[in-house]
Amino acid sequence: MIKHKEQRVGVFVDVGNMYHSAKNLFNARVNFKEILKIAVDGRKLIRALAYVVKSHSVEEQGFFDALSKQGFEMRSKDLQVFAGGAKKGDWDVGMAVDAIKSADKLDVIVLVTGDGDFGPLVTYLKENKGCLVEVIAFNETASGRLIELADDFVDLSKDLTLYLLPDGTRGKTTARRRSTTPSSRGDRGVH
Repeated sequence: MIKHKEQRVGVFVDVGNMYHSAKNLFNARVNFKEILKIAVDGRKLIRALAYVVKSHSVEEQGFFDALSKQGFEMRSKDLQVFAGGAKKGDWDVGMAVDAIKSADKLDVIVLVTGDGDFGPLVTYLKENKGCLVEVIAFNETASGRLIELADDFVDLSKDLTLYLLPDGTRGKTTARRRSTTPSSRGDRGVH
C-alpha cells in the first residue's frame, strides 16, 4: 500500500482489545505512544481517539492521563455490572459510528484492534466512503477476516520491544510469547 505525507489519517484505538491481547499473550502492557507513531507514519494526523471502559481501579486514571498526553482524545464509559455479576464494557458501536462520521474528512482510517466484529465497518468504509483502512493488532489475536479485508496490516508481534512497555525495574521488556499454535489460537482470536 502506498503511503504519502498528504494523506489525512484518523486513528481509532480499541484500548480494551489491545490491553487484553498484550496481557494474555505476553503478560505485558501496550506502548500506545509507539502505536500512534506507526499508525500516522509521517502523514497528517486529523484525529486519534482512544476508547476506554472505566472500572474505577486505582491505576486507571494515570493510564488515561498518559493516553491524553500522548495525543489521544479519550472516549470513556463505565463498566456495566449486571445483577447476576456479569460485566460488559465495549465500544464497538461507538467506535464504528465515530469512524463513519469522520470518514468524509479522512483518506485513511486506522483501526487499532483485532476484533473481527469490525469487518463490516472496514467493508463499508472502503466501498461507501472511499477510505483506505489499515489495521494494527497482534497477529495472534487478530481476526483473519479483518486482516484480509484491510488495505494494510501491521503485526505488533513483529517488534515486541517497540510495541510493549518495558519493565520499569529492569529496563527491558519482560514479555514472553505464549504458545500460538493453530490449536491454541482457534480462529485467530476472533471476538
